[in-house]
Amino acid sequence: MKKVLVTSASRGIGAAIARALAGDGWHVIIDYLESHDKARSLAEEIGGEAICCDVADAAAVRAMFEKIGPVDALVSNAGIAWSGLLPDMSDAEWERIVSVNLGGAFNCCRAAIPGMVHNKAGSIVCISSILGVYGGSCETAYSATKGAIIAFVKALSKELGPSGIRVNAVAPGAIDTDMLSCFTDEDKARMAENTALCRIGRPEDVAKAVRFLVSDEAGFVTGQVLGADGGMII
Repeated sequence: MKKVLVTSASRGIGAAIARALAGDGWHVIIDYLESHDKARSLAEEIGGEAICCDVADAAAVRAMFEKIGPVDALVSNAGIAWSGLLPDMSDAEWERIVSVNLGGAFNCCRAAIPGMVHNKAGSIVCISSILGVYGGSCETAYSATKGAIIAFVKALSKELGPSGIRVNAVAPGAIDTDMLSCFTDEDKARMAENTALCRIGRPEDVAKAVRFLVSDEAGFVTGQVLGADGGMII
C-alpha cells in the first residue's frame, strides 16, 4: 500500500484530502499540531495514523520522518493566514507565517525527498492559493508566502524530474473553511459573485484536484499550478 503524508490534515482542506486519498487506497498519515481529538478520530475513520508535529520546526519534522519512514507522496497543506495592513504586522507574526507557510513546505519536502529519490518515484503537492497568483489587499504576507510556494514548486520540479518525482501545486480560491470564519455572510456572498461558478468552494473541491495530481493519471504533469477557484474573477 502506498503511503502519503498530509500536513495539517485534522480538519478543513487537509481532512478532505486525507479522506479522498484513503478512498483511493492510500495509507494516510495525518500531521496535526493542536487538534488532537479531531486528528485521532479522522485517522481511525480512514484507517490511517496521526502524528503531532509543528512543520515549522525543522528538528520536529526530521523526527517525524524518522518515525514514519519514506513516503510515496507528500501533500504540504499546512498554512496560516493573517489579514491587515502590513505596517500593523509584528515581527513575530511575519516570522510565524513565513515559517509555517513556506518553511513548513521546505522542511517536509527536504525530509521526504531522499526516500523518493531512492525509489526513483514520488509525488509532491503543495497547497498555494489564488492570492499567491494575483495577490490580495490586506493579505500581503499571506500572498507573499503562497506566491513563494509557486516558485518553490516550479524550481523543485526541475530539480527532481530526472529522479522520476513530480512536484505540483494547487491554488484554491475562496473555500468554506475556518479561514473564512472572520467574514460575514454578506462578504461570502460577494466572494461567490466573484467566481464564474457563483459559489464558494468546498474542501472536497480542492481534495479532488490533489487526488488527481498524486495519481498515475497525472504521470506526465509536473511543475504546474492547478487552480481550484471556481473561475475567480479578478
